[in-house]
Amino acid sequence: MANKEKELDIELIKKRAIYGVVSFTLRTFFIQVFTFGATFILTILLAPEVFGIFFVVSAILNFFVYFSDIGLAAALIQKKQNPSREDFVTTFTIQQAMVGLLILVGFLLSSKIAQLYNLNSDGLILMRVLLFSLLLSSLKTIPSIRLERDLSFGKLIIPQIAENIVFYSTAVFLAFLGFGLASFSWAVLARGVTGLILVYILAPWLPAVGFNRFSAKKLISFGIPFQLNSVLALIKDDLLVVFIGKILPFAQVGYIGWGQRWAFLPLRFFVDNVNRVTFPVYSRLQSRKDELGKAIEKSIFFVIFFVYPSIFGMLALAPKLIDLIPNYEKWEPALPLLYFFAVNAIFSAISTSITNTLFAIGKPRIVLKFMIFWTIATWVLTYPAIVYFGYVGVGVASALVASTSLFTIYIARKYVTVKLGFNVFGPLLISIIMAVIVKGFLLVLPQNILSLFLVIIVGAIIYFAISFSVYGKHVREEAQTIIKSFLFP
Repeated sequence: MANKEKELDIELIKKRAIYGVVSFTLRTFFIQVFTFGATFILTILLAPEVFGIFFVVSAILNFFVYFSDIGLAAALIQKKQNPSREDFVTTFTIQQAMVGLLILVGFLLSSKIAQLYNLNSDGLILMRVLLFSLLLSSLKTIPSIRLERDLSFGKLIIPQIAENIVFYSTAVFLAFLGFGLASFSWAVLARGVTGLILVYILAPWLPAVGFNRFSAKKLISFGIPFQLNSVLALIKDDLLVVFIGKILPFAQVGYIGWGQRWAFLPLRFFVDNVNRVTFPVYSRLQSRKDELGKAIEKSIFFVIFFVYPSIFGMLALAPKLIDLIPNYEKWEPALPLLYFFAVNAIFSAISTSITNTLFAIGKPRIVLKFMIFWTIATWVLTYPAIVYFGYVGVGVASALVASTSLFTIYIARKYVTVKLGFNVFGPLLISIIMAVIVKGFLLVLPQNILSLFLVIIVGAIIYFAISFSVYGKHVREEAQTIIKSFLFP
């Protein structure tokens, strides 16, 4: 890639955006199928306590992750003008200095943290391996930024696919051999090395150390408010898990992690893919508000059209899956959490896209105000909810706080005209109808795996049949555009 970035016209931006969404979605489909199988095997091979420890240690390390950056990467992606060599070198230098300091502090504190949570030697090793992985991750930043600004999404997906395959293959293989928690340590290390090598092959960049004060000042003016949102997300979510890990048994923390993982799976599958594409794309369109508004409506419709039926279908099927899958009844206590976290996911499918828009148009401080409120509300509500409802209270508080996220739509409409009613309520109603019908079939059909697969197929047919009757012309037009853009990027 040349130092001087290519200027992309509006049609090329649209085509690369669609190509990126499709590429990331196909990537995620492959990864999730692979991950689903691997996670299923791991939940059979490993005890809930092992997942609870991994969940808590990962949350502790996320505290370091969020302080390893001050939003400079996002500032480079959002920047209207083409970043200079000085911008890249300054960002790289600042980030490596911060990561190095955090790794040093982390290693010095790791033994005390392990003692605080009564972690054994494998838990301490996992913590230190995750710390080292911060360095591997930070070294990938600049090549990844260059690919994102050029909207080269096809190349971006290659390291991500390889990382997931290496991580889960290693974890399952070692868990099968009886490594227990150590399986995750080796898997994390293998994943980090794989991703680092591949990203430099795909986007060669010669690292250098240097500092440009003018460049740093401009990037930090956007980066700090952006990163503060991430820090607050850390306090709201991961630090809360660290707190919960001290007041609840690891098995119950494992139930919370299980409920979150499966409830948020449709978000990870669709929303994360769309947002990976829309942030750089929206940033390119920030001066063209009409085109930006259309792009937002299309992306939200795409997300809702697939996320809502996935969530409601999962809620209808989950109890039966637990009954039918061997050695899986141990996760039944987590079902109430799944339902409440699903409420969070329903609201987040919309609000995440809206906050992503506000970031792209250079309004990180607005999102910061929302994040401050959500963080305070989460901490204020969670502990009383745990006292009243037990570990299920974590899900109750999560659902209540998520419901307030719809206010982001009102604020975003002050800057960009976006019409959401038809794009949201239609798929929501159709998904509910589909879930009710699926639940009815489960009650009358024989209780076996074959019936379960049949119900899944019937549910999908019902959803798409009703959807095409309501959105037929709209869906056909979008499908044609997607096919053309994917085949001729």
